[in-house]
Amino acid sequence: MKKRILSIVCSAAVLVTLAMTSVVRVEASEPEMKLVDGSYLTDEETSTGVTPPPLTRGVYLMDGECTISRAGLTRVYAYAATTANQEVDYMATIVYVEKYNAEEDGWGQVAWWMVEDHDDYFLSTAKSVTVDRGYYYRVRANHIAGASAYDYDESASVTNGVFLP
Repeated sequence: MKKRILSIVCSAAVLVTLAMTSVVRVEASEPEMKLVDGSYLTDEETSTGVTPPPLTRGVYLMDGECTISRAGLTRVYAYAATTANQEVDYMATIVYVEKYNAEEDGWGQVAWWMVEDHDDYFLSTAKSVTVDRGYYYRVRANHIAGASAYDYDESASVTNGVFLP
């Protein structure tokens, strides 16, 4: 009889332990982040996006990247860079700062600019942009490198959305 009671108590202890570990696992899992047009909405202070590897390397273009960072209560810092495989006749980087619109579940443009260069292999640009608090912001950039403004490789990079509290 004692063996039977001991067996029941041990079985109950094992079941309680299994139940507790599964509860702990549920609590420890991270909440699922929302994905909107290629960008996750995050609470991070900074986010970096790079051009997708199989689509980037062409005759002229090596890669591109962009970054967004919180830069104060009402500012974000946007950076983008384009790298060519070799010195090229024409390079350009077009940068877009975008704000998430929850009602439309999409991104709207806040600011944009373009920089161009000739006879170079690297081009970068950065700006501090004034924005409204309480929204998610991201940077999207187009990276262009080529023999001319008409013969070129192009790719794009995009960051995740960074919340400005």
